[in-house]
Amino acid sequence: MEKNWLNTSASFKAKVIGKLLGDGCITMQEGRKPRFQFTHVSRDYSWSNYCYLQLLEFLPLSPPKYKKNIDHRLQQGYSLSYYVQSRTADMITYLRLKWYPVNKKKIPFDLISKYFDEQSLAWWYMDDGHLKLEGNKPRKIILSTESFNKSENSWLIDFLKEKYNLHFYLDKQNRIILYDQFQIYYFLHLVTPYLHGSMHRKFLKSCEYRFHIPNKRTTIYLPTSIALKYPTKEINGALYELDKLINIYKRGKFYKRNFFLFNENNEMPTKGYQIILESDNLSRLCFMKGVTGLTFSKLAEISFKTTLY
Repeated sequence: MEKNWLNTSASFKAKVIGKLLGDGCITMQEGRKPRFQFTHVSRDYSWSNYCYLQLLEFLPLSPPKYKKNIDHRLQQGYSLSYYVQSRTADMITYLRLKWYPVNKKKIPFDLISKYFDEQSLAWWYMDDGHLKLEGNKPRKIILSTESFNKSENSWLIDFLKEKYNLHFYLDKQNRIILYDQFQIYYFLHLVTPYLHGSMHRKFLKSCEYRFHIPNKRTTIYLPTSIALKYPTKEINGALYELDKLINIYKRGKFYKRNFFLFNENNEMPTKGYQIILESDNLSRLCFMKGVTGLTFSKLAEISFKTTLY
């Protein structure tokens, strides 16, 4: 049975792991062999069908079927959904043993440690993730992990921190949540290449580069190790380096080049400088803040570290 699993592609394994962390399950009636299954609300039919097509290569799945569920707790008295179910197969029996060792879904730490990747994260997020916004500003990402126990969720938190440097926290509802805005943008950077178009509610709107912004007086906070004699002139001069940073971002290398930002000590002493930001630099700052969540002050600090680029 394990051989069938091992003979599948890395991409397939990643998707199955993401699906089973999310809305996927492996059901088994008494005296019968297990079946792979997932259900989505009717508005997510496109996502259901996409998952069906993506997994069909190695799983004997039937196409999505429409289902009306009577539920008197709902105002309309029912809910509409599409469900996909498989026929029986040796690989599904193997996955049932790994994910349901005591007839209840448990996290198979060994499989996740070996096969989980950004595609797994994206499928998990599309199934059980929520992006909370205020305007177009992200405030938190929630992964609904209530079905796992606290020990399993603590393991997931440690795993995501070690693998991606993402610092999730467990809330009172036993969900794991990402609060830090810079890390939220990084999370979305990781999963966006795999997000399905029907999941637009879990995307951020694209940030446009704005030109001709009027000069602005503001306060920039920099580490005391950066000593300035002529703040307005020196900070504006350093900010021209943001062109390099923007180019790095557009080539998809921003987070790799700036991984130190995840581990920086944010309690280092700083000094505030009241300056006038030039129009061109405001355009640069607004764009980079819009795509990374970093503050003007942090972007100015990075600009002084030109040797990193």
